[in-house]
This record gives sequence, structure tokens and C-alpha cells, in this order.
Amino acid sequence: MDIAAYMAEVGQQARAAATGVARSTTAVRNQALLAMAEALDAAREELSLANGKDLQRGRENGLDAAMLDRLELTSQRIDTMIEGLRQVASLPDPIGAVTDLAYRPSGIQVGKMRVPLGVIGIIYESRPNVTVEAASLCLKSGNATILRGGSESIHSNQAIARCISEGLAQAGLPENAVQVIKTTDRAAVGELITMPDYVDVIVPRGGKGLIERISRDARVPVIKHLDGVCHVYIDSHADPEKALRVAINAKTHRYGTCNTMETLLVDAEIAEDILPLLASAFIEKGVELRGCEQTRAIVEGMAEATEADWEAEYLAPVLAVRVVDGLDGAIAHINRYSSQHTDSIITENYTRARRFITEVDSSSVMVNASTRFADGFEYGLGAEIGISTDKIHARGPVGLEGLTSQKYVVFGDGHIRT
Repeated sequence: MDIAAYMAEVGQQARAAATGVARSTTAVRNQALLAMAEALDAAREELSLANGKDLQRGRENGLDAAMLDRLELTSQRIDTMIEGLRQVASLPDPIGAVTDLAYRPSGIQVGKMRVPLGVIGIIYESRPNVTVEAASLCLKSGNATILRGGSESIHSNQAIARCISEGLAQAGLPENAVQVIKTTDRAAVGELITMPDYVDVIVPRGGKGLIERISRDARVPVIKHLDGVCHVYIDSHADPEKALRVAINAKTHRYGTCNTMETLLVDAEIAEDILPLLASAFIEKGVELRGCEQTRAIVEGMAEATEADWEAEYLAPVLAVRVVDGLDGAIAHINRYSSQHTDSIITENYTRARRFITEVDSSSVMVNASTRFADGFEYGLGAEIGISTDKIHARGPVGLEGLTSQKYVVFGDGHIRT
């Protein structure tokens, strides 16, 4: 295959399709999303067989447990994909909404109208459910999209792509409104991120190496996050029962996700009381603990944490634990080592909670809640295109609004400037 020619064709088709999607009605786009959900439900056996091929090849190629977990399409995850499509269909359509409309002294009215970005390229690894999430959000927000999944999920993604195509056809939308790249050649990524004539924004979802490469080489704007180094801080004013429940869930609910807690911080005032309970619960779950000097003095047999551990995104049953000097120590540690993804405080003290959410500079900051909630579905976005740790355009879980822009609209009645 001539990759450059193939990708140029894909780009041209996406640009042409973007016009048709942008002018389609909300009802038509919703019809397509609901038809996709029905197609997925009807294709469960096909999806499972395709996913089984990917899992088998992944095991043969030595993929680790975290990657295999991300790759697997369980019946429950298919249910979640279907529910995500239906939820996105039920969300208000942001396109065309005019806000801040006001009269100017000249008599004209000036406002802002929300519009699609155009063509969105999405590059991701392992998780085939991203194919559905990305397609649904891009379509609902009036965009065309080019999806390039990882080679490890090629069979799953192509099976899902057939369901997406069926939904588009039933609604009468352009067949190229959603294109899933059919080649596993990495050169396709290089072409996709250097096609500003055809692609308006790139969203990479995957490991740090992938995202660093995209950010470095892209000639198209990028919405990204590099790491998910998420923290839970247990304050001296925490309810111990809540602290245990939240911390255990934040780490052990799923290991291979970017919103999983990687570092646990404990106030020195309560460390001797709560750390043994936490350590016992984590060890029972099979989590390896790596602690600072104070932590290891309280919990015997714990491995020593190095500087690298405070910066680590393990995506595995490994947890760094540090005793800190109160809220000031916690905030200082987080702002030094956090990847600005998601950080949580467990406390019953309102003033401390307010300080934490004000001074911790992350895209999601939580009080008495597991970091695992940092997710577009849980935030009511229906699904997410990714979680942005950028500060310009979109931050946090990127849903419909994050895939749009605004343009000024002006209404007059023959007005002229004098």
C-alpha cells in the first residue's frame, strides 16, 4: 500500500464529509448514533470473535496485563459502548447555539455561535471502545473524524467500524464521516499528523511515548495529556471509613487507566493510625507498596520509594505512599509531581477542601471522591474523546463542547460604520 496516497485520500474524503455532517440536523445525527447502538447490539458475536483474535495475538506478542485489560471487549464493555451512544444522542446539541448576544452602541447585535472544528484525527492504543466514544462525540458535535487505533486492536476496531458505517448509512450521512484507518503501518500516523489541509486537530490517546511523539512532530494542533499521575491525599480531618473506601477504589477498581491513583499522601498527624489499615487492605488486593522513610517506619516490609516513584504512572498494582506535613505538604507534593490530571482530598474540613481545590493545579480536583470518577461518562458527557491536561481550548474530560469552537456573529439592519 502507498501509505501517503492512502492517507491523502482519507483526508480528502474526511474534508468533503465534514461539510455534510456540519449542515446535518441534530435529529439526523441522533438517528445515526442510535442506529450504531442497535448495530453494535446485533453484532455482539462478531465483536467478541474479532476481539478474541486481538487478545490471542496480544498474548503471543507479550502484551502486559494492563494492555490486555484495556484491549478486552467484555459483554459489560459492549453494554457501556451502547449506553454511551444512547447517552450522547440524548445530550443537547451544542452546534448553532448563540450566546452573549448583546446590542452595541452602533445598534448592531454581537454574539458568539458554537461551530464544529471540522475534521478531527484521533490516534489511540489498545482500547477498542475508544472507537465508539470518539465517533459518537465527533459526529454529535458536527465533525468528521479519522480514527487510527493501535495495531493490537485492528480486528476489534474494524468490526466496530462496520457497525458505525451501518449507522451512518441508515441516517443518510456521508459514509466517510467516520473513517477507521485500515492499515497498521505506523507511517499512517506520520501522515495523519502532518495533513493540515485536511485535519483541523489531533487527539492522541495512549502512552507517554506516543503522545510525546505526536506533540513533537505534528503540524496540526494537538489536544493531549502525557501522564495520569493521580494523587489521593488523606487529611487529618478525614473520616477514616471514607478514606479507606475512596483510596482502595481509586487504586484497585482498575489498574490500567489514566485516572487510577498512583500516589497516596497521608497527613503525618494520622499516619500511625491509618497507614497500617491502608497497607493491610492494599496488600490483601495484591498491590505492591513503595513508601517514604516515615511510611516504612510505620509499615514494616515496604519497599523504599525513589524519586522516580513520585513521578511514575504505573498502570499496574503498584502504589507510592508518602507521609506529608499537613495540607501544605500535600499541595506542594502534588504541584511538584502531579501530571495535572486528577487529584483528590479526603477531609471533613470545608476550609481545607476549598484550599485544595483552589491551589491544586489539575484538570480535575475532587473532594471525598475517587479519582476513578474523572471520566466523560461519569461527568455526564456521554463519553469522552480524552482527558486534556492542556490549559488552552479544552481541559479535563473532552466532550462535545471541547470538540467545537466559536465564531462571532453580527446582526444588523442595514447598519454602516461611521
